[in-house]
Amino acid sequence: MSLIEKNDCLRQMLDAGLSDLASREDLDREDIVRGLERGRMVLLANPGHKDVLPTLIGQPAQVKVNANIGTSPLADDAAAEMEKLAAAEQAGAHAVMDLSTAGDLDAIRRAMLAKTRLPLGTVPIYALAKRYADQDLDPAEFRIEEFLEEVESQARQGVDFMTVHCGVTLRGVRAAKDRVMGIVSRGGSILARWMLKRDQENPLLTHYDQILDIALGHNVVLSLGDGLRPGAGADAGDTAQWEEVIMLGELAKRARRAGVQSMIEGPGHVPLNLVQSQIQGIKKVTDNAPLYVLGPLVTDSAPGYDHIAGAVGGCLAAYYGADFLCYITPAEHLTLPCAEDVRLGVMASLVAAQGAEVALGRPRAVNNDLNISRARKKLDWEAVARLALDPDLVAKRRDKHRDEKECAMCGRFCAIRMLSE
Repeated sequence: MSLIEKNDCLRQMLDAGLSDLASREDLDREDIVRGLERGRMVLLANPGHKDVLPTLIGQPAQVKVNANIGTSPLADDAAAEMEKLAAAEQAGAHAVMDLSTAGDLDAIRRAMLAKTRLPLGTVPIYALAKRYADQDLDPAEFRIEEFLEEVESQARQGVDFMTVHCGVTLRGVRAAKDRVMGIVSRGGSILARWMLKRDQENPLLTHYDQILDIALGHNVVLSLGDGLRPGAGADAGDTAQWEEVIMLGELAKRARRAGVQSMIEGPGHVPLNLVQSQIQGIKKVTDNAPLYVLGPLVTDSAPGYDHIAGAVGGCLAAYYGADFLCYITPAEHLTLPCAEDVRLGVMASLVAAQGAEVALGRPRAVNNDLNISRARKKLDWEAVARLALDPDLVAKRRDKHRDEKECAMCGRFCAIRMLSE
């Protein structure tokens, strides 16, 4: 049986909406089905998420952008997170992840699922860790049965995709001990602590089949987490990272055989000269499974401007095969992002995706660039705004001189008007 034949939820979603999906993505229906069958595309859509917008991840579908939001122990304001959700959606994000670690996590998650049609992702181990931390207990004391119960609960609520760090192995954890930054993934560090305390293998790996069973019943896409991703450019491409990538490739194959959709999470900090080899290497090892990358950030020296560092890396990553860009905000490494940070992060990643798709010759992206250039030549500011990635910013910047034909940079010395007249 094929993946779609084994996955009743996915098959039903396709029966109801394949034509609409093909139209939105400018792809043939057969190409989408083939991509899903081979595990080179995934469809984010849990039937339990009411009115979810089924979203395809995997080139040649449009490169998608995800926005991470959520509370933290130092900034616990559920209302603010709902504002960030609205900001992400308004800016054009294609999906959102709730990474909350403070407050009533169930209530926050349910509110987000009810508020947005965008696919919602989570990291289930965060909820488990919070439960232990609230009792002043070590999060690494969790039992695998509790983890499976949390995954099942969130799947029933309607969560569309979940990060599960099943590829973090005891061997990989030990290989990371000499890194500049060690392990920077919260989920990865919790699991590493669990393994080192017991000298036992990752329980998420040894119980992977049970996770697959839960995911299959709800069409939850497993985002196979990069718990050993490099947190510094100097750590990119080390033994720990590739140990995990190799394991993720094996786990993706097991997921396909079980009828479960999965995607691979990719590196964080990667120097510019290594982006191509990293992306192409990961895609090769994982049989071209959809690749979900954080940035990647091409320099470690840009706190406050990490959304720019991430956009530079994201553009290259998408050009070389990454399918899903997780945004970086100006708050990265410093604090919890505010709504404006969310907007800026989404826009930076959308610019990266657009730049990559133009370079790849994707008709929609190429035509948009061509049409906005034609509008500029005509000094047609309404068309420029309509075609821009951020129409509101164009209107805001033009507002003071909106009645002028030229922009305020050139005025009467406008090169276009000099020659057009």
